[in-house]
Amino acid sequence: MGLEGKETPSFMRDFLDKCGGCAVIDGGFATELERHGADLNDELWSAKCLISSPHLVRRVHLDYLDAGANIILTASYQATIQGFEAKGFSREEGETMLRRSVEIAREAREIYYDRCTKDSSDFMRDERYRKRPILIAASVGSYGAYLADGSEYVGDYGDAVTVQTLKDFHRERVKILVEAGADLIAFETIPNKLEAQAYAELLEEEGIETPAWFSFSCKDESNVVSGDSIFECASIADSCRQVVAVGVNCTAPRFIHGLISFIKKATSKPVLVYPNSGETYIAESNQWKSSGAAEHDFVSYIGKWRDAGASLFGGCCRTTPNTIRGIAEATYGKLKDKCI
Repeated sequence: MGLEGKETPSFMRDFLDKCGGCAVIDGGFATELERHGADLNDELWSAKCLISSPHLVRRVHLDYLDAGANIILTASYQATIQGFEAKGFSREEGETMLRRSVEIAREAREIYYDRCTKDSSDFMRDERYRKRPILIAASVGSYGAYLADGSEYVGDYGDAVTVQTLKDFHRERVKILVEAGADLIAFETIPNKLEAQAYAELLEEEGIETPAWFSFSCKDESNVVSGDSIFECASIADSCRQVVAVGVNCTAPRFIHGLISFIKKATSKPVLVYPNSGETYIAESNQWKSSGAAEHDFVSYIGKWRDAGASLFGGCCRTTPNTIRGIAEATYGKLKDKCI
């Protein structure tokens, strides 16, 4: 159930209206794949499962739909033509796997809707929940994600990487995901202003009409991981006609409230937030390290973030369907309270 035929500027607002004012994004993908037994110790990361175990990809999508997500992201965050070729696949095989990431998500949505006509358990007793709209967002990870060296967590690509370099890198991948039928493009974990500018120019140059969101990875309450200000980054997103929402992901929950405030100063577009667990990724060891008090349970912050101006909520690395179920309950509960 997409929003076919909608003009890009009103796409997300119309979607949010259909959801009752707020929407729920899914959670950590690799975390769940590993829980189901996938070995992701590979440069392709979760995209590896598009090759080895597509049934697990579909299962994780369904886990998040069962938990209450309105938006599920494809398993294409680290899926690139260049990355597949580096692993010995042909260009045609790489293109097929990119398309498959969208097809699997669409299949999961159809399976879920079919279940909803037969199931009366859990949320399904709530008509508003059972018939909620669901979008497929094609995940586009940063250039740093392809490098698989942790550079998406610092945003330093070196002086040799330019806006043109980044446009050329992402161009075919984005076009393939759009042609595969994604409802929107999720440019995720953007680590610097340079890549945001590249995305904005690419969307315009290619005449892409599929709506997009820009989501930045941040190191504190006012700056993305590279040190560029979130205000400047959000301003680039605001100036791009195809961008229908702006926000942050893979960022510690403790920084979210402040970041929402800065984003709201730069744009009137809907704000999305899907933080990680609050842990820090250590690239050298491929492990997550706790940076203080555990923040896995940030569901209690949703009301505060909504009051600050955000309207789409989900989770990133190390979050689970239980996290998303909690967000869905908090969101629908809030809406129910509002309606009374």
